[in-house]
Amino acid sequence: MSKRLMTGLYWFLALEFTLGAVTKFWPGDTMFSSAYSTKFADWGYPPWMRFAVGALEGIAAVLLAIPDRRTRFLGATTLMFVLTGAVTTHIVNHDPAIESWAAPTHLFIMGVLALANWPADWRDLLRTPARGPYEPGAHPTETTRSRHRTGNP
Repeated sequence: MSKRLMTGLYWFLALEFTLGAVTKFWPGDTMFSSAYSTKFADWGYPPWMRFAVGALEGIAAVLLAIPDRRTRFLGATTLMFVLTGAVTTHIVNHDPAIESWAAPTHLFIMGVLALANWPADWRDLLRTPARGPYEPGAHPTETTRSRHRTGNP
């Protein structure tokens, strides 16, 4: 797939989940549905839970928009956890399929994106990116020392 098409997909999903995060913080009804404060109460969750879900959705949306495999992987996996809770909630509460089709669809999409951005080694998620010798912030003396230690000219 072309890089521009994939970037457009990531930005579209980031926008979608940003809107979802905003609606979690919105105090009343939204143009999409009734107020999440009443929905979360009807589902049996405490009132603060919508803020936690909204914050996770917002953070994950930002991570999806950053053009880096590690951040996109973290964003997709964060949304997988949130969406697993959403799917489970819809199943437990016997919500009609017409109201709950979006959560499993997005869960599948996030699973595909998480697999597409899967790191070669899980420790890559914890490492800072290596800086090249001519990138800003790279110290030229350290680069020279490392070349002489390894025997490179």
